[in-house]
Amino acid sequence: MSLQQLDAFREKHLDLNSIKELPESYAWSSEDNCPSSSNSEPVPVINLKDSNAMKHVGYACKTWGVFQVTNHDIPITLLNNMEASGRKLFSLPFQQKLKAARSLDGVSGYGVARISSFFPKLMWSEGFTLIDSPHQHAQKLWPQGSGNFCDVIEEYNKEMNKLSNRVMWLILGSLGIKKGDIKWANQEGEIKEACAALQLNSYPSCPDPDRAMGLAAHTDSTLLTILHQSNTSGLQVQRGVGWVTVKPIAGALVVNIGDLIQILSNGLYSSVLHRAMVNRTQHRLSVAYLYGPPSNVRIAPLSKLTDNVHPPLYRPVTWSEYLGTKAKHFNKALLFVRLCAPITMSGFVDASTDNHNSVLVG
Repeated sequence: MSLQQLDAFREKHLDLNSIKELPESYAWSSEDNCPSSSNSEPVPVINLKDSNAMKHVGYACKTWGVFQVTNHDIPITLLNNMEASGRKLFSLPFQQKLKAARSLDGVSGYGVARISSFFPKLMWSEGFTLIDSPHQHAQKLWPQGSGNFCDVIEEYNKEMNKLSNRVMWLILGSLGIKKGDIKWANQEGEIKEACAALQLNSYPSCPDPDRAMGLAAHTDSTLLTILHQSNTSGLQVQRGVGWVTVKPIAGALVVNIGDLIQILSNGLYSSVLHRAMVNRTQHRLSVAYLYGPPSNVRIAPLSKLTDNVHPPLYRPVTWSEYLGTKAKHFNKALLFVRLCAPITMSGFVDASTDNHNSVLVG
């Protein structure tokens, strides 16, 4: 990032750890910050070693779009080390973190949520995105040596890739899809060239959490996202007209259904709208593993799930193409890859037919 770009970043985005009063630029309306439901049932928790895990996953995908998994074989020591590495990164001085700031047209590096441009208010969070090796960023953040930061990141990515592949086949298997039905996977069901990103999110304690937003409501542009969250609540998912808090469970991981699963399943499984709230006294950290297909593979409703009665709802699209659509249309992106989105009398696409049309963008 150039010095001019850094100055612009500093002018617009503040060091949240040093602020004692919520600035107006971070103050969201009560309509945007509507409270969560208090009497909702909890998000499903699925034991991956349960003989009925696939059935439970299918039910959770159809009714929630999100679930937590236990007995996932990710060592608790690795989860703890990953969380410690995230805290190490975000505890650096603001000026030091800016040395690894992502460029305006870049993806990797330190910065605010990429969805910020769609909203008139800023979000009470900071993030760090890693697509490839962490070494280049680590050298900027810790010129004298980063300790085991890079080793932890690389081990975490390796284990999350295996778990993501495993969970994806539970999701597809619950739809009756066999490994041979997916042409971009090998005979063992592995996706050798799967694309993934690691997103670390920091939500500092906030002086006025009732008027702030950690991360605004959005769906993920992925096949699925696996999230490790610290023991401070903050993640919420939309169910019906209300919001449900995904309470942290020690050792459990959260799985979000992404937009590409909605396309593959021909709308049988919907991606989940979710957001992150903040806390007055506690800092919250989350680590999201964003799992997608090879970038050049065309994703379309699976032929086993379509027929004359259930025609394909979405046109084929690569993840790269879809990311471009999402960058332009945000939570309405699925509408722009639909094959049969109804047209209103005024001639515009009827957004009321999609699950996530209620999100207003800035």
